[in-house]
Amino acid sequence: MAKKFLSKADAARKLKVSEKVIQEMVNSNVFESKLVGKNVKIDEDSLNEWLENLNEDDEKMLALKRVICHFEEYIRPEYIFLDFHADNKYDAIRILSEKAKELKLVRDARWLYEVVVAREELISTAIGNGVALLHPRHLHPSKIKSPSILFGRSDEPVDFDAPDNRPVNIFFMLLLHNDKQHLFSLSYISKLIINPEILASFSSATSREEIHASLTIMPEQQHK
Repeated sequence: MAKKFLSKADAARKLKVSEKVIQEMVNSNVFESKLVGKNVKIDEDSLNEWLENLNEDDEKMLALKRVICHFEEYIRPEYIFLDFHADNKYDAIRILSEKAKELKLVRDARWLYEVVVAREELISTAIGNGVALLHPRHLHPSKIKSPSILFGRSDEPVDFDAPDNRPVNIFFMLLLHNDKQHLFSLSYISKLIINPEILASFSSATSREEIHASLTIMPEQQHK
């Protein structure tokens, strides 16, 4: 029987990871592949055999890669804004609300500003260590075009009524459609920022690509 080959996109769907992860696996000879013109083709039998013989560590690694790929669906390099100036927390919220409108993630920047400020007035979304997780009090899937997360870094920290009394200069604005997306993203970001090296990289990075790499860091590095 002739061998069946999968495209990178097909393999990515099968393993529930990104094509970038599939390319990394091809480069590491995890399964058999060949080059047809400029396209990588993956031997389906080889991929299935690898899946069937995963050890416990490999299973955990694959699960973590799936988590990272899921988070990548929400945040792109163009959703990252570095070193803008904000005079106070309301100014920071306004700036990120306007960025969301510019990206066409929401239709109305004023609406977004008002619902995020309303949430902020209840209790601060600052979580300590100079980080705030901005979000509306209620989910508004009809107002948000696609589930997204913005990352912002101000040039100077601003007071945010944080539990540790530290000012904030790292902002995540969560624009999501349902509780599952929201809780997953909160958990993912929380796990990132307890790593001192990753947290420090948010302040030291000089480009949005560096920030994006820190946000989607490989599992073995994320849990050092």
